[in-house]
This record gives sequence, C-alpha cells and structure tokens, in this order.
Amino acid sequence: MNNFTYSVPTIIHFGTDQLGHLSELKNSGTKVLLVYGGGSIKRSGLYDRVMKILTDNELTVYELSGVEPNPRIESVRKGAELCKTYDIDMVLAVGGGSAIDCGKVVAAAACYDGDPWDLVLDGDKISKALPVYSVLTLSATGSEMDAFAVISDLSKNEKWGTGSDLVKPVMSVLDPTLTYTVSPKQTAAGTADMMSHTFENYFTNVHGAVLQGYLCESVLKTCIKYGPVALNEPDNYEARANLMWAGSLAINGLLSNGAEVGWCVHPMEHELSAFYDITHGEGLAILTPAWMRFVIKKDSSKILKIAEYGRNVWGITFADDHAAANAAIDKTAEFFFETMKMPSNLRTVGITEKIHFEEMAVKAAGGSAGSFVPLTKDDIISIYESAF
Repeated sequence: MNNFTYSVPTIIHFGTDQLGHLSELKNSGTKVLLVYGGGSIKRSGLYDRVMKILTDNELTVYELSGVEPNPRIESVRKGAELCKTYDIDMVLAVGGGSAIDCGKVVAAAACYDGDPWDLVLDGDKISKALPVYSVLTLSATGSEMDAFAVISDLSKNEKWGTGSDLVKPVMSVLDPTLTYTVSPKQTAAGTADMMSHTFENYFTNVHGAVLQGYLCESVLKTCIKYGPVALNEPDNYEARANLMWAGSLAINGLLSNGAEVGWCVHPMEHELSAFYDITHGEGLAILTPAWMRFVIKKDSSKILKIAEYGRNVWGITFADDHAAANAAIDKTAEFFFETMKMPSNLRTVGITEKIHFEEMAVKAAGGSAGSFVPLTKDDIISIYESAF
C-alpha cells in the first residue's frame, strides 16, 4: 500500500429534513450565488424551499441557472462574472454533479484574474476560491464530497477534469428523498457513473491494498443490489439512500488513497462527451465491458484481478480464472444493458460514424497514463470500435 494523506473536510448532513442546515451559509457572508441546471428544482418545489431558507436567514441570492448536463465553460464564465460584479461571498450548487462541478470552478474563477478555462487546464492555478456548498439531487458523480470538477468547451471538442482541495464543499446536504423524482435514464446513468468510479479505483496495480479492494467490492455490490430497486421503485428510501452514500464514497478518496492508479475509462468517455455531448453515465456503461474484454486480451496477467472481481462481487464459482473473468464481464454487461436498461453501444446514443475516433484516442491516451493496463492510441481506437 502507498503512503497517503487523507482529508475530507466536507460536512455532510445526510437524511430527511436536512435542508434547514442551509442556514449555516450565513457563516460565510451575506451574498450567495445559487447555481442550478434546468427547471427540475422548480418543478419539484425544491427551489422555493431553498430560497425561503436563504432569505429567512437574510442572505441575498443571485442566480446562475441553466447549467448544462456536461457543464460548459460559458456557464462558468458567466457565474464568475456575477461573483465579481456583485462581490458574492459564496456559491451554493443545487442539483447533480454538473451543477456542483460548475459551482466549484465558478468559486475558483471568482478569485482568478485570467480566463476560467486556465483553471480547467491546470488545477494548480487555483490559489483561492469562494466557499462552496451543495444540495445533492442526483446520486452519481460524488462531486458533493470531493475536490474535482469536469468542464467542457464544446467549441474545441474538449472536456477536462480539474481539481483542488480549495473547492471541496464546505458542507453538503444529502437528502435521498430529493432523488425520488430522478428519471429512470438518469438513475441508471448515475448508478453506472458511481460503479465506474469504483472500477477505476478497484483495478489498481498497487499490491497490498487489500482493504481498499474490499471496500470497492462493497460499493459495487451496493450499486448492483439497489440500482434496479431505485429504477423500479423510485421512492424506495432504502435504495435511494444507499445509492446516494455509495456515490459519495466511490470518489471521496476512501477507495483510492494508498492504491492510486491512473483512470482509463473516464478519459475515453470524456472524449465521447466532448465530441457528441452524450450522457456521461451511458458512455461509461457502454465502454466498461468493452474495456474489460480488451484488457484480458492485451495482458493475460490481469485476468486474475477481473476473475477476483467476478467471484467476490458476482459470486461466480468457476475455478478457471479465464472463465471466471469472462463470466464477470458478461455479468457486468448484462447488468448495465438488460437490468438497468441502458444503451448497449455507441450507435444507440447517436454516434453513427467513426470519423473522430483517432482524434479522441490521441487525447484519451494522454489522460489514461499509469492506468491498470496502459493504453495506446490504437488500443483506444480498438475499444471504441468494439463498443460501436
């Protein structure tokens, strides 16, 4: 196991009736930028509830609405300008990972004199940020409890992750009942996203990180158990609560610290989203089994780890490692494409040509350095084609 330093300063208020903790924002000043996406928080009544708490606590609210599902740099620029113009003290993101990611980079850009895209390309340039708070309405990215954000510039077909401890939320409200109205598509995509985060941590080359592996397996089994329940019973509190907490734990460092590894499926999917603006979780679900199949063909020494995943997570009993690994991949594909009813190939999400595969693969190869099995440009093209 590697050396590491672990700090998760975010205060989590988990469970029902936790919105009242938004009164704590007054500890950070009097002016707040409310960041959110489409109209879902207004249709559900959440917007009115949040606004009442904020105004009752004498907070002046400015708004950045319309944040995109793959948040764009244009929204970040707009939010940063609002913060600078009105001398805003803090950022409150209400929504899923897109709103929270946007809010994080807005908070950093508000304290930066250059273009916010600089901070996306190089998180080390984040030297100061406004306090960030969040109310989570979609279990998926774990952005409510980590230091990372992903922002797109579709004019350049670029989607990059950035990060800094300075943008970790001060406090996040996690009320599973706020996810009851999440659509089946987004419930499935969110489950795939948190599972992919866990896979990226689980398939590591670090020896001796046994506890991290067991924790990953537990998170995966939680998603496998409760994803279908949430899909079929949207207001099942037990399912929504377990998924919500699994999403936070999948990427807050608990599973990765001491077992660090370069991520590979996420960089590949970021290119799909950058060029085609598809739903992130759907892209991950499509790519994950294709990546697994490529891994065991390229490097037979990795078969044992995927077989271990099959035995410990899916209960596969094949004694032969190759058979167990293939069965594990089959189970993974079946879960995403049949149980969770997700698109099974790139054509079903509207990607009907391969003309950008080489360009995407060049960028993705750079982003996946140090991964479980290092991937070349040609390797990634092969994975895209097998997922096509």
